[in-house]
Amino acid sequence: MSVRHGAPLAAEQAAVRWSVAHRGEPAHSMAGALTSTGSGAVPYLMAVLAGLLAGRRARGRLRAVCCAVVVLAAGQAIRYGLMELLARPRPPVADWTGSASGYAFPSGHATTSALAAGILAWGIARRARPAVARTWCVVLALWAAGVGLTRVYLGVHWPGDVLGGWFLAAGLLALALLLEPFALRRPDRS
Repeated sequence: MSVRHGAPLAAEQAAVRWSVAHRGEPAHSMAGALTSTGSGAVPYLMAVLAGLLAGRRARGRLRAVCCAVVVLAAGQAIRYGLMELLARPRPPVADWTGSASGYAFPSGHATTSALAAGILAWGIARRARPAVARTWCVVLALWAAGVGLTRVYLGVHWPGDVLGGWFLAAGLLALALLLEPFALRRPDRS
């Protein structure tokens, strides 16, 4: 990104041009509805549900809910810091048909939805049978991918912003899994 000073690649420009040329109903309304689930209360409700599923007994559930919400909030804070640091411009405002604010990279909706999907998949995997957990993992991955793709379709992000959000979320989820044994360990009873 810094090599090109945030300028979009030709393929990114082509993707935004394609999305502008192919907008119509009902796809536009569906994209707007899907993108709205990628931020705000929905991801936090997913994190709470993940903690409730992952924890055992009341104290374990509370600890798991707190950890899930902290992972989501920390991920959003890190994303915001990167966004301000890199200051990549968004596509031209004339191409927007969705709401957006701030700089473009990494996409907040892509990061947040991928984090929320991964956190909920973790909670489900700790509670459900493997076949059920795998099915939900696919559903959640498709939801997160759909949210990210809507950001390009609505003209408010370059594809690289979305990819950056997904990679950031994947790295943060991997780190959270590495730290899980420490965060969810039962305290010693003295």
